[in-house]
Amino acid sequence: MDFNGSGGGNELHNNQFYPFEESKPLLGEMSAPQPEGNNNHKAGPCSKRSLLHSSSGMRYKLLQEGDIQVCVVKHPRTFLSKILTSKFLRRWEPHHLTLTDSSLVSATPTGYMEAPLSYSTIEDLQLLSWDNAPKYCVQLSFPGGTVLLQAANSYLRDQWFHSIQWKKKIYKYRKVLNNPSRWDVVLKEIRALVDMALTSPLQDESIHQAPLHIISTLLAENTNLSAQDHENIIVAIAPLLENNHPPPDLCEFFCKHCRERPRSMVVIEVFTPVVQRILKHNMVGVRTTPDVLSNSRVTAPSLTDSPGLFFSIQDFGKCPRLRLFTQEYILALNELNAGMEVVKKFIHSMHGPTGQCPHPRVLPNLVAVCLAAIYSCYEEFINSRDNSPSLKEIRNGCQQQSERKPPMPLRLLRPEPPTPPLTTTLSPPPALPLSPPPSIVNSSEILVELERNNNTANTLRKGPAEGDSEPNLIDCLLVSPALNALSIQLPAHADRVLGCFALILKMLSDYDDWRPALASLLQPIPFPKEALAHAKFTKELKYVIQRFAEDPRQEVHSCLLSVRSGKDGWFQLYSPGGVACDDDGELFASMVHILMGSCYKTKKFLLSLAENKLGPCMLLALRGNQTMVEILCLMLEYNIIENKDTQLQIISTLESTQVGLRMYEQLCDRQRELKELQRKGGPTRLTLPSKSTDADLARLLSSGSFGNLENLSLAFTNVTSACAEQLIKLPSLKQLNLWSTQFGDAGLRLLSEHLACLQVLNLCETPVTDAGLLSLSSMKSLCSLNMNSTKLTADTYEDLKAKLPNLKEVDVRYTEAW
Repeated sequence: MDFNGSGGGNELHNNQFYPFEESKPLLGEMSAPQPEGNNNHKAGPCSKRSLLHSSSGMRYKLLQEGDIQVCVVKHPRTFLSKILTSKFLRRWEPHHLTLTDSSLVSATPTGYMEAPLSYSTIEDLQLLSWDNAPKYCVQLSFPGGTVLLQAANSYLRDQWFHSIQWKKKIYKYRKVLNNPSRWDVVLKEIRALVDMALTSPLQDESIHQAPLHIISTLLAENTNLSAQDHENIIVAIAPLLENNHPPPDLCEFFCKHCRERPRSMVVIEVFTPVVQRILKHNMVGVRTTPDVLSNSRVTAPSLTDSPGLFFSIQDFGKCPRLRLFTQEYILALNELNAGMEVVKKFIHSMHGPTGQCPHPRVLPNLVAVCLAAIYSCYEEFINSRDNSPSLKEIRNGCQQQSERKPPMPLRLLRPEPPTPPLTTTLSPPPALPLSPPPSIVNSSEILVELERNNNTANTLRKGPAEGDSEPNLIDCLLVSPALNALSIQLPAHADRVLGCFALILKMLSDYDDWRPALASLLQPIPFPKEALAHAKFTKELKYVIQRFAEDPRQEVHSCLLSVRSGKDGWFQLYSPGGVACDDDGELFASMVHILMGSCYKTKKFLLSLAENKLGPCMLLALRGNQTMVEILCLMLEYNIIENKDTQLQIISTLESTQVGLRMYEQLCDRQRELKELQRKGGPTRLTLPSKSTDADLARLLSSGSFGNLENLSLAFTNVTSACAEQLIKLPSLKQLNLWSTQFGDAGLRLLSEHLACLQVLNLCETPVTDAGLLSLSSMKSLCSLNMNSTKLTADTYEDLKAKLPNLKEVDVRYTEAW
């Protein structure tokens, strides 16, 4: 071997000299320093750095590949000092090296790196420094020789050193823990592996994930461990879980521990921070379909028939076992002596002590866990009904039906149908044939029975869409009270799971800041059809819906309605005759009250009630419910009902109670006053003085006849949206000036429903927004509209232009649409 560079190779210093720069101290474990008496490395210009100090806290990114100069010297170990102290080496070769899991591999396998350099052959790893020249080298010792890697600077050299050292140690631990012999030795190795990961100066996700995967594989291949071994391993790896999600196999191990030892202190002390991190740091924001809710207890295909479920989850979809582990952890908490009190404290800890939760991802993740757990209670029934494989079979690539477990026996309860109440104004529903006594049947038999019931239902209700052959359980249950009580008796464990997560949904609804998002997540009714027929579940769920109905915020109680036309919402399910109604319509009446009291299109809402829920409204009005009496009066006042017989039936219903008779008489008085107002006529133009109020306007309009009033100016007055109640009593009004008033969105909505003949509207300098301006699209007679200096946006402006064909004069100056 030519050490004088005569072979045409590069000189060690590459013809460049720099002042000597001592590399910075590093974190990490190095090989032991050489003994003091070893003069081979003390004397001479080249010295090894065998120990790095951890005081600086220097951090490095784990290298996976990179360019570096390579020199290989084959020599007996006794000649090492002479070779390294020589001025020239034979030659340096540039290589692009990749650090695989088992070896160093060059992208150009020629020269020194013709064959991969296995980590198992590396005996020692050292840093080298030269006096008089800044040569940044890493020395890899292997039997019979040395590999020198020369980097461009000291930082890059140290990065290569720590990366190779890490890869070498991980390779060793993977081999050692792949074939364990004694578990006391294995536990010691696991602790050493964890310590190595925690003290490594490398910063990379794989630094903590690689040890977790090694331990996860070890546990997956050794299932016959004692409970004590389980706890020892969990405690040993706990520091790695503080900032990392457990991999899938480790989640399976944790789930097994939660199921077998729910009262273990490991569950509280180790799993609690892990689950808290999962719930806080799982990413959300991707709207996805129900298949992301699949876990080892719920199959993805079985959820495709859910009534419109769309849910915001991302990481749970990539790793369903994270969600399953969270579910098992909560069930383990429920097994403690305090039971749901412990679960309640955990939920409170996830929300935080203040009124506003600082973690926006917690609620969607908790709801995802609850929904998956609730679906898991009906997995066998859903699988049998849909003939779909379980997730375990999908995961194992084994979907043969012959290997499926037999369907779980379920008890179908068919109580005797109650006798419908007899009234003079309402016709009783058609009677259905009595069902046979309760019996134990399999899922397939339930399917046949539902098909038979569905055929009966089709004679009373509009059937499913053409081509939809699957029986709809909700449609079956809505036929009559006899089928309303149809339910499936769950096994004891599934019943406990259902109760636990139904109570969690109740807890979530008690937090004011969580309620809007919770209402939005539950608006599509993301529950299996079978759960909605479960009396205990719907009882718990009723509390949640009641909280939505009582919430004054429109964004909350608007979620009681269906997510889109053609789909049932909570409003429909809790109406008399609905699946979940068990209170004779009390909750339904409260929902109607809050929806009518908010800023909705009253006429549109009344039309919907008249078309779909007129029977329940009349029934409740007959029983003296004041809200329903008001609804029927409004239907008559707004001429919602066109059929004369139906109008007479409504009048009879109103006159059958004291409150109804009183309100109907008031309605008749208002109608007479309106006709008298129109008959008398009055002025056609009117301007209110500046600073007039809503009360002033009401007194003025009540003092005379204004049936012919066509032009009204309220400009620069102090009127608000409340005056809309007076304005809608002016049937001939065509021009309305509200310039510089406090008239807002609520008033615009009311005007758009009643003043269809309005042609000119001035809203300049009013606090109206897009929410109210969009309602003007129903006023087809508008030809002049002033929205100067309002909060109009460009999109709303374009929408109004498209929907108002007669609009000719528009003022949008000083708005976003200008």
